[in-house]
Amino acid sequence: MLAYTLLIAAVALERVAELVVSQRNLRWSRARGGVEFGATHYPLMVLLHTVLLAACLVEAAHREFIPVLGWSMFALVVAAQGLRWWCITTLGHQWNTRVVVVPGAGRVTGGPYRFLSHPNYVAVVVEGIALPLVHTAWVTALAFTLLNAALLWMRISVEDKALRTLHT
Repeated sequence: MLAYTLLIAAVALERVAELVVSQRNLRWSRARGGVEFGATHYPLMVLLHTVLLAACLVEAAHREFIPVLGWSMFALVVAAQGLRWWCITTLGHQWNTRVVVVPGAGRVTGGPYRFLSHPNYVAVVVEGIALPLVHTAWVTALAFTLLNAALLWMRISVEDKALRTLHT
């Protein structure tokens, strides 16, 4: 359980790093007239992702580590982090945890965006399933997946609307 606790702590630190980058990029975007879309759902996203980490620890305390499941899910967690940071580096200053559009900015079509419109959400979905299952926290994986699906449905529609304001 100690190793899993350290993994959750590492993911929490990664989230802090994301927020630091996001705040820097938010200031950059606002200085260039950036407009935020869908701000009302943002606190729900923060809450859901915070609860995910706590719920992983609570449920895992009552579950056994199953090596074949745990190690394969750990590999998916690492892959999801790689995809997430590929998205962040590809979008550069345009990446944000919020939906912010800078007037006149072009839509990014390189990196993972060559293949998918919303690759970061693939990372979120994979991580939301895999991170709890590293330590067999299947209830957390299921609950997060269902709640996240509803939130992503809202988020992606907001983001698609925002992206339509960009010049391609």
